[in-house]
Amino acid sequence: MDSRLQQRAGAQLGPEAIGARVASIITQYLADLPGRPVFTAYPADLATALAVEPVPMEGARVDAVLAEFLEKVAPYPFGNGHPRFAAWVNSPPHPVGIAAEALAAAMNPSVAGGNHAAVHVEHQVVRWFAELAGFGDPPDGVGLLVSGGSAATLTAFAAARHRAAARAGIDVREQGLQGHSRRFLLYVGEDGHGCARKAAEMLGIGSAHVRTIGSDDAHRMRPELLRAQLERDRAEGGLPVAVMVSAGTTGTGAIDPIGAIADVCAEHGVWLHVDGAYGGPAVLLLQRYAYERAAISRADSLALDPHKWLYAPVDAGLLLLRDRQGARDTFSLVPPYLRTDDDPHGVGGPVWFSEYGFDQTRPFRALKLWFLLKHFGVAGYRAHIEHDIAVAARLATTVDEAPDLELLAHGLSVVCFRCHPPGHPSDALDDLNREVLRAVQLGGRAFLAGTTIDGVFALRACVVNFGTTESDVDEMVADVRETLARHR
Repeated sequence: MDSRLQQRAGAQLGPEAIGARVASIITQYLADLPGRPVFTAYPADLATALAVEPVPMEGARVDAVLAEFLEKVAPYPFGNGHPRFAAWVNSPPHPVGIAAEALAAAMNPSVAGGNHAAVHVEHQVVRWFAELAGFGDPPDGVGLLVSGGSAATLTAFAAARHRAAARAGIDVREQGLQGHSRRFLLYVGEDGHGCARKAAEMLGIGSAHVRTIGSDDAHRMRPELLRAQLERDRAEGGLPVAVMVSAGTTGTGAIDPIGAIADVCAEHGVWLHVDGAYGGPAVLLLQRYAYERAAISRADSLALDPHKWLYAPVDAGLLLLRDRQGARDTFSLVPPYLRTDDDPHGVGGPVWFSEYGFDQTRPFRALKLWFLLKHFGVAGYRAHIEHDIAVAARLATTVDEAPDLELLAHGLSVVCFRCHPPGHPSDALDDLNREVLRAVQLGGRAFLAGTTIDGVFALRACVVNFGTTESDVDEMVADVRETLARHR
């Protein structure tokens, strides 16, 4: 290759040198995180420059591109690697997962199917999770890795819609939801994740046909209200498709009464989908949730997000489905005479993952989970999750003891609270807490999220960081209270 082509390709550094430089950058980046501001807003001048920079017509050296990365990208992360980042459910990726992600990128397979390592590793990882969830061994069920909990829920609801339609004599794959008068219906708790409504819209069911089931004082779906709603809908000719329960809501960490809801679903023959995107790992691994874990084993589908509380790099969502054949009937577009049935020694390999979901091109998501499960084991994961729950409990206790703070909800590793200084007008508390939250987020000392709890604005912390300590949450509370003192 002549020098000009080498320059255009940015190839002056060979693979070994590039790898060593990138490894050094990653190592330094992770080492420096705890001492940096939790969050720094992206500078306006850099944002403007990126917005107008033209497409590169000539290539640059790799070291020059890395230098630009260090100047314009690395200093401005989302913040979720920092031990005092407790907003939303964004965990830091464990270094082992980062390494595995790089190795998967180097192999770069498309995991639609075939008889190659990535396919068999994904089958193994899925089987491990199926065993933990009590979903039984193949060939009874099936699972696959997807981009996240939203994609997992969409996939599960598509399979549920197919089953409900088939029972009603409707060929939903051929005719869709047109040409009949039946109303397809979905059911979700009022504290359930918004992905249920997105899925309803994408599947042609429509958000108007998502029934919202009320919660009790602990923010858990009420089974008796679900039963009454199902009875009304059936009496009116509706076609219930699926019920989504939460094994740890994003808002408060509440766990719905899955066993009682499973009973209701069994009575009415309705698909039960468990949203365990956030709290699923705790329920599947910790002994204190043995009852809830047993109830999950009765579900038709389960969504997990290993990129949340299992510390895997984004993206890594997981869906388990109890009915393997039903999932294949929902998605497969391969004629029966061409189906790639199990052929362990041929090129085709096992039935392709692309027959059980929407994606045809699928990345090697399983490798990072394989590495992490091998590295931590169940015991290691239990210890990390117990640590996060204990740190969150410390936060809840500290908030509860503060005279100017009010604890509003606490479940799993989620803590919701608000600033409530004595004598402050009640009708001005929401505005006060919004001001405090914005100042805290931009201050760089800690980072929390905002939410609404029982009609009031709240600050929300979620501890899913194996590096967060009790001193970190003490620092978070101190930052909130000092900020409050400046805004009263």
